[in-house]
Amino acid sequence: MKKKHHHKKKPNVFKKWIGKIHLWLGLSVGVLIFIISITGALYVFKDEIENITRKDVIYHHEQNIDQKQILPIRVLEKAVTEQVKEKYPIHWVNIPMDKKMSYLFYWYEHNVDSWNYFDEYPIYKVAYVNPYNGEVLRTYDEKNGFFNIVKMIHWSYLLKQDWGKYLTGIPVIIFIIMLISGIILWWPKNKAARKQRFSFSWKNIKSWKRKNYDLHNILGFYASIFALIFSITGLFYAFLIVQSMIYVVFSGGETQYPDFSHIKTKAPIEVRTDTTLDKIIYTIQEKYPNSYGFSLDLGHEHMDDHTHPNFEVFVKHLSYSYHKNSSLIFDENSGELLHSHDPKDKNMGEKVIAANYDIHVGAILGLPTKIIAFVVSIICASLPVTGFLIWWGRRKKKVVKGL
Repeated sequence: MKKKHHHKKKPNVFKKWIGKIHLWLGLSVGVLIFIISITGALYVFKDEIENITRKDVIYHHEQNIDQKQILPIRVLEKAVTEQVKEKYPIHWVNIPMDKKMSYLFYWYEHNVDSWNYFDEYPIYKVAYVNPYNGEVLRTYDEKNGFFNIVKMIHWSYLLKQDWGKYLTGIPVIIFIIMLISGIILWWPKNKAARKQRFSFSWKNIKSWKRKNYDLHNILGFYASIFALIFSITGLFYAFLIVQSMIYVVFSGGETQYPDFSHIKTKAPIEVRTDTTLDKIIYTIQEKYPNSYGFSLDLGHEHMDDHTHPNFEVFVKHLSYSYHKNSSLIFDENSGELLHSHDPKDKNMGEKVIAANYDIHVGAILGLPTKIIAFVVSIICASLPVTGFLIWWGRRKKKVVKGL
């Protein structure tokens, strides 16, 4: 009686090539993905940490404010300028709706002829100001602050953002390919393999190689969906085509983003006074008393001064995210409100575009989604490390066999 020969099942050629692609792409951009991921993780809790470290100046602690008046904005600007003595003009001011909170005056200049972050932004500074007496409570050098440097490493490796963003964007595209190929490689062949792929079974496992392999595969799988979301929302900032595609998909095929550039100042400049901005401030405060605050450009010339089609004010409705916002257009000379564009006026494409930043940093639903963003970023940072160790372990094994 002839014995049956059990031939080994030939390996899946498709998965074999997917494995090669996954490996070599990982080796080529692993270090860059580690940098992008770890800086992303470090940035997630920026607001929470700054709310603690700056808590004594976020609120001005002025007494009896119900019996006092906030100073006109130009008076405040002059007082801040005299106290801080910067050579650059103040760029804009953040005005909170909460009367107990300080005003934030920002200096921000952009040098388009530079090649790195430190030269590109000659100044990025903020002053926390008591709006009732104009006292500068404290200033912070945001340009050289920890979180902004972390952000700009994440954004462009501290290179000029116009082209540095592509040097981060391209590895992220490769990372997306790796995530998809990783899911294909992870996909179990049968029910028995499926049990092993979803959880750690280390009870009788002593080999660090096996544990490392499980960390790479299982954590990579659980993080993959969120990692894809964070990667795509990151590409939004690097490539205009990604912005366009997101808008077209979520707006139901609309290809033209709403344009309000035709709404412009018509009143003669002679009607503008030092109180025009105060009129604008009052209108916003009356219209959105329950919002978090708004930003107001003070109208000075700057290094990269570019023409604004109109005088637009951004209103932020929530303290923890930007996705719920309104944009208002005013007559810069008369202070008259010309147009308002609120969340209820926006199509789904506009809402998704507005939410992109909050989705990317995990702020969309506050602390719970920030925790998810942090954990996923840490896992993404670990994948190049565990992946490299898998490759190195197999490489050493092959060298020993060949001796």
